[in-house]
Amino acid sequence: MFVVFGGLFFLLMVRFLSIQITGQAEGRPLAAMAASKYARENVLKAQRGEIVDRNGELIASDTISYRLFAVISDKATPNGSKTLYHVVDYDKTAEVLSQYIAMPKQEILQKLESAANKEKVPWQIEFGKAGNGINHETMEKIKKALKREGLTGINFMEEKKRLYPNGNFASYLIGFAMREEQKDGSYKTVGKMGLEKTYDKQLTGTDGKVDFQSDVWGFILPKSEKIITSPQDGNEIHLTLDKTIQNFVEDAMSRVEKEYSPKKMLVIVANPKTGEIYAMSQRPSFHPGTREGLTENWLNEAVETTVEPGSTMKMFTLAAAIEENKWDPAAKYNSGQYTIYDRTIRDHKRGGWGSITFLEGFQRSSNVSMAYLLERLGDRKFIEYVEKFGFGERVGIDLPHEAAGHILDSYPSERLTTSYGQGSTVTPIQMIQAATAIANDGVMMKPYVIDKIINPNTGDTVQNHKSEEKGRPISKDTAKKVRDILASTVTSEVGTGRKFAIPGYDIGGKTGTAEIPDSRGKYLSGDGNYLYSFLGMAPIEDPQLVTYVYVQQPQLKPGEIGSDPVSKVFNSVMESSLKYLNIVPENVEKTETFKLDNYAGKESGAVIEGLTEKGIRPVLIGEGGKIVSQYPSEGTKLTKDSLVLLKTAGKTELPDFTGWSKKMVLSFKQQSGLDIRLNGDGFVMEQSLSPGTVVNANEPLVIILQPPKEQYEQQETEDEQEQIIGG
Repeated sequence: MFVVFGGLFFLLMVRFLSIQITGQAEGRPLAAMAASKYARENVLKAQRGEIVDRNGELIASDTISYRLFAVISDKATPNGSKTLYHVVDYDKTAEVLSQYIAMPKQEILQKLESAANKEKVPWQIEFGKAGNGINHETMEKIKKALKREGLTGINFMEEKKRLYPNGNFASYLIGFAMREEQKDGSYKTVGKMGLEKTYDKQLTGTDGKVDFQSDVWGFILPKSEKIITSPQDGNEIHLTLDKTIQNFVEDAMSRVEKEYSPKKMLVIVANPKTGEIYAMSQRPSFHPGTREGLTENWLNEAVETTVEPGSTMKMFTLAAAIEENKWDPAAKYNSGQYTIYDRTIRDHKRGGWGSITFLEGFQRSSNVSMAYLLERLGDRKFIEYVEKFGFGERVGIDLPHEAAGHILDSYPSERLTTSYGQGSTVTPIQMIQAATAIANDGVMMKPYVIDKIINPNTGDTVQNHKSEEKGRPISKDTAKKVRDILASTVTSEVGTGRKFAIPGYDIGGKTGTAEIPDSRGKYLSGDGNYLYSFLGMAPIEDPQLVTYVYVQQPQLKPGEIGSDPVSKVFNSVMESSLKYLNIVPENVEKTETFKLDNYAGKESGAVIEGLTEKGIRPVLIGEGGKIVSQYPSEGTKLTKDSLVLLKTAGKTELPDFTGWSKKMVLSFKQQSGLDIRLNGDGFVMEQSLSPGTVVNANEPLVIILQPPKEQYEQQETEDEQEQIIGG
């Protein structure tokens, strides 16, 4: 026995020595085996990139949400534990949850009991869509209700959710992203539509991780080293959109949609000098966060669909004729009808207006005037200009699935109908691009919506989009003449654009009434079965905005015409936008303007005195002394009572913001560095801190804004109440 046990002990000692010397057992390194046993890894989730407007205001971002789950298995509660970790009272639990999630009590109860009665009881269950995307406030309410009732087993898992704080805001442009379960059981936010889908790769970040060693219960071992790989957040996309102008568009469209219930609506607002898109929206629309209102149509109508433009096309026919010296506004023709081969075209007034001038024919939107103008110009030459204006080919905007449209050019009759916008098809974005040539002195600018893409981890600019010229289809002189004629369609007693006049601004544009083809290739008939539109620009002398609006098949009231709903959108958007951009009304600019100097380095007291004498309202940011910066910049033309911001060193005393535009408030915020929080759009109605208050950068100031229309209606209501009170 001694020999046997002695031999075994000897073999054991040899094994110990072998392991200690070689560090291996069964050919495998023991250190690696130990490390793998105790190694742990936690994922550090990356943020999906934000989408912001031109001023950095939020359009889409990640936010924290919670996923609800119920622990079913009684094995979750250790034997002898007084604290329960699984669901015990199914009925009461279902009753409480049904008050906070979109699932009835019976369905919740059935899910709980069904899982508990399975042969192999699952550890936990979830509640599908109803249990996902729960916000922090609701999560806290559920926890409190469960605790109050003494219920157990309900838990929450923190996760990311895509937030769209502006609701139905450019939804077909922005699109949406949503969390999807991956093959490995994990969840990931994936772009499904619009910019969220197109730029999904750029917006998606790379998760990081923390590697550490822990014991069997998951606690970090003392003196163990943590290795952290930081997450890389997704890129931040800066759009050319202006949130304020976009909201003007959304509000106007919603009002007209409610009043007229059209089949479709579309609005695009652009800067003709640069091609930047300030706003783009359509109806029907939807909420990107909830997808409420989303139909089977997932197309961005501005880019992906085509329409027959109707008489808005006439402005480009006119431009071609003027450029070729074939336009004689005083020459006359016989209106009413025109026959080419076996086809007769007619004016919208069947009998015409007799013998009238070409200028009056354009103002009245006469189709026959285009026919006679085409005789002078030549239909082949006309098609050359159609192509120069970019019709029939994609503009190349930074959006997916752009349509090209189709210009009919096989027969003389097709070229004729194209001259007044029937038969051939275009995209709304092509109309905007072509109109920039007229608004921008003959220089046509490529439309774009992405301003820049920034890597938030490094601050580097990944992409930087700049304005791009697409051609010069007409001369500066021709563009000026076309604008003057477009203005006359609004001011003339016989003009079809009279409803688009805006007090204080010279508006120019062209109305359109296009027939709508049906599924059989024929055109719809009957009152209101048309696509009504207006392509306009302002101020007409030097346009700063180009806006295209169409309203399809509105339910018109007796006595109304198609331009009524279109003008209610266009006028509201254009007037509010011009005022927001501090664009001086034409009639004022001709009489009283003041050109700003460069005030940097000058004493604020002297500058304030000089500006005040000119009728300008200087606003001091700081305590006075040498001026560091100013807004607006040198060379800007201002009218009496315009605001000028002058920044100096020192603490800032709050001005009275009442009546300020949102853009001016944002400029004040940028210059002062104060924590200013804006609520609404338009012009300032209220501020949370009184004028004259001295504030620091950590003290928040809330400012309430309203669009001009709401302010006017509110003032009318207050005036009426005063009259009633006064007897």
